[in-house]
Amino acid sequence: QVQLVESGGGLVQPGGSLRLSCAASGSIFGINAMGWYRQAPGKQRELVSVITSGGGTNYVDSVKGRFTISRDNAKNTVYLQMNSLKPDDTAVYYCKAEGVRTRTNWNAPRFDYWGQGTQVTVSS
Repeated sequence: QVQLVESGGGLVQPGGSLRLSCAASGSIFGINAMGWYRQAPGKQRELVSVITSGGGTNYVDSVKGRFTISRDNAKNTVYLQMNSLKPDDTAVYYCKAEGVRTRTNWNAPRFDYWGQGTQVTVSS
């Protein structure tokens, strides 16, 4: 069984910073990509940023230049450094591990897993 545990959310003033962490644990032999999604009240969940096992990154336009995603493959951990936070960034942030291989066989099926979510509130 694979579990994703997120941490680092909280309340911050506009212009402030937070760093989210997400650690994947369990029987893991490889992860294709890890990413962060967010869901604000009354809105659909949206992709914030994703990073591949090779280090390629992608960001939603609204966070470019403010958020930075990084990854420690040895620890199966992904980070999201969020700077210059705005009230519009307020949401529950979810971590996702995509294409997780849980067996040693390279041809084994791969699965996606989600974390439980962490609240980020940007308010004065």
